[in-house]
Amino acid sequence: MLSVLREPGGPTLSLRSLAPEAALRRLELTIVRRLEGFLQGDHLGLLPGAGSDLNDARVYVPGQDDVRRMDWAVTARTTVPHVRDTVADRELEVWALLDATPSMNWGTGGVTKRDLGIAAVATFGFISQKMGDRFGGLVMHSDAVMRMPARSGRTALYGMLGKMLEDPIEHDRAAGSVDLSQGIEALIRAQQRRGLRIVVSDFLTAGEAEISAARPPAWERPLRRLAVRNQVVCVEVLDAAEVDFPDVGEVLLRDPETDFARFVNTSDRRAREAVSRASRAQRERTAAAIRRAGAGHVVLRTDRDWVADIARFVLTYRRTAAVISQPPKGVSR
Repeated sequence: MLSVLREPGGPTLSLRSLAPEAALRRLELTIVRRLEGFLQGDHLGLLPGAGSDLNDARVYVPGQDDVRRMDWAVTARTTVPHVRDTVADRELEVWALLDATPSMNWGTGGVTKRDLGIAAVATFGFISQKMGDRFGGLVMHSDAVMRMPARSGRTALYGMLGKMLEDPIEHDRAAGSVDLSQGIEALIRAQQRRGLRIVVSDFLTAGEAEISAARPPAWERPLRRLAVRNQVVCVEVLDAAEVDFPDVGEVLLRDPETDFARFVNTSDRRAREAVSRASRAQRERTAAAIRRAGAGHVVLRTDRDWVADIARFVLTYRRTAAVISQPPKGVSR
């Protein structure tokens, strides 16, 4: 992979190969949290909201109907009091946050972590989309968060994925102060309706050396706030070399987001074990934080089939999420 030696110049995946629809037609991401919006009875609403779209007028029933919904035009024509019903919103709103910071522009398995993250967004978009559902996205860079409005339909989804692929690759050590916690805060502020939220990242914070699972990362608190009102799935994107540090001789390791650089002799078994041990501890810390926030957690690797990994996650999540998301006994949402 050229991304090991230098910054990638463009996407490593095409739009056509992002999510094979034939492999996804038999999968459906069941929304098990009670949501504010629902589609034709598929998504159970938190409250039976009245909605905003006008429906037919009918005769006013004293003591049952709200006089504020009185249709005075029909009442004047018929001389009989009428009220105008409204139609509740039926669509599910799905939003995905993609981490596109420099640490994602790396990969040794034929695809960069950034493009694997876009593939995850595509896969979840296809398996969660139904008629009327809307899918929106946010792309987080080091200096800003770019928002793509939520729209319904596969054409709109393909258009959003194309924009993510065409989004310029961020250069190493780019100026900016936006981190994952601020990206999640932007996801919280982006919309008011409850729904499904997907956070795609490697969950690495520039300059952070803490790897203890007992010390929560800065992004855990906003993730908890996001999970209070929504069903949240965190997609952790990893590279094979991050899981098992390879033996490639003496190399220069450089952090793409900071000025850290150091020569490491990867032929030294103790050095490889130390790096792999720290990487495992960091991943355990990430898993613990996501678990404490009450979100789903799926791990994707650049050297594996992401569609199969997400399929296994969905099938397991459908069996367990309904139980996990239930409130404590005696407590209602």
